[in-house]
Amino acid sequence: MASSAGACDGGAELSGILLTILGIVAFAVGMLFSIGFHEAGHFFWARRFGMRVPQFMVGFGPTVFSRRRGETEYGLKAIPLGGYIRIVGMIPPAEEGESKRATRMRRFIAEVRGQSLNDVLPSDAGRVFYAKPWWQRVIVMFAGPFNNLVLAALFFTITLTAVGTSVITTTISTVPACVLPAGADQDADCDTPVTADGQLCQAGTDGCALPEPSPAAAAGLRPGDTLLAIDGEALERTAYDSWGAVQEAIRRSPGTPLDLTIERNGRTRDLTVTPIANTVYAEPGSAETTTAGYVGVSPAIGFARQDWSAVPSYFGMVVSGSVEKLVQMPERVPQLFRAAFLGEERDPNGPIGVVGVGRISGEAFALPALSGLEKLSFLLSLLAGVNLVLFLFNLLPIYPLDGGHVAGALYEKARATVARMRGRPDPGPFDIARLMPVAYVVAGLFLGLSVLLFIADIVNPITLG
Repeated sequence: MASSAGACDGGAELSGILLTILGIVAFAVGMLFSIGFHEAGHFFWARRFGMRVPQFMVGFGPTVFSRRRGETEYGLKAIPLGGYIRIVGMIPPAEEGESKRATRMRRFIAEVRGQSLNDVLPSDAGRVFYAKPWWQRVIVMFAGPFNNLVLAALFFTITLTAVGTSVITTTISTVPACVLPAGADQDADCDTPVTADGQLCQAGTDGCALPEPSPAAAAGLRPGDTLLAIDGEALERTAYDSWGAVQEAIRRSPGTPLDLTIERNGRTRDLTVTPIANTVYAEPGSAETTTAGYVGVSPAIGFARQDWSAVPSYFGMVVSGSVEKLVQMPERVPQLFRAAFLGEERDPNGPIGVVGVGRISGEAFALPALSGLEKLSFLLSLLAGVNLVLFLFNLLPIYPLDGGHVAGALYEKARATVARMRGRPDPGPFDIARLMPVAYVVAGLFLGLSVLLFIADIVNPITLG
């Protein structure tokens, strides 16, 4: 029997390892597809507008595989952390009248310009990037991030409407019998007298009393009850935003009775609960506090498909959250550094790299508690989130990101418009080469952040646990 049990344990462990590898590989394949689809957006419109594109590569570093078709070499490189297409003439020739006085910066810019123009062949007249109208260049550079946005919307839509997603349901999981103060003694319970700060005390002394019943328990709510309506507002049990509506109704009603319609054992009934006043932080991470209602119920987690009508609001909520996290990233880098090198606990809501996301995908696939649909939903949600971040990040108006090229083309158009209004000649293409020092600084910062994320994801990873 012991031998049989050992064999079963070994088989389960092997199965877990294989599922972990499958989850990592599935995420890696999804990432490569996302990168390729991003570059395909640039490539399609560049070719559509007649630009010459000699290379289409997914990945960086040494070339693993490549094949030339027509005038373009298509290939896969060893490091799957990005990709690129090479369009001839991304940097224009020096502007007429440009100073020839030798400085280290001018020599650097001239060298970069020369390397770019070396790609231009005599037959490329009119096919170079800088010679195309500003609006065509905007479309070409915007098309890559836009393709990531399309993938994000597609993955989220499939997850919500076809596969299903984890949701906080309106079914009640737990109902505490009483309200214990924050920081209460670990031995405190509903039958033990405590002080206002939660310390055990002797019954009958000043400031010592049994904890007051929770509003939920006083109202007669029980675990397993499903909220069907709150204060006249109907609730869908598995809609992704239903529990948020419950929370909001409770928070804004301290001391005010709320009418509930619940389902218990297949029958509906009406109850009334009065939230008590509770002091909470006004916003996560803020020191400012406010008063909000508290009832004392916890919801059950479920898995369900959503209606098509929920997609726009859900996607809008995710975009808003992603923008907020992107804005907060610089202030979270110091904590990431401390977690990587000083052993500080990793912030589960902080930035995470591709290695970390791939690891989480592997963990999810290895969880026996998740069904196949739940694992697929988790993977698609991860890929949707990554594509959304790629869209937002690449549109930052910083060279060499796609948004920097878009901003340069728009500036060129604005400059030409002002010159025309003043009766002056068109100043011509914006010389993006002058921003190369900025590009190298940005690339250096991005490389540093990537290395920091890689180290943190290895030595102090964010896990599902």
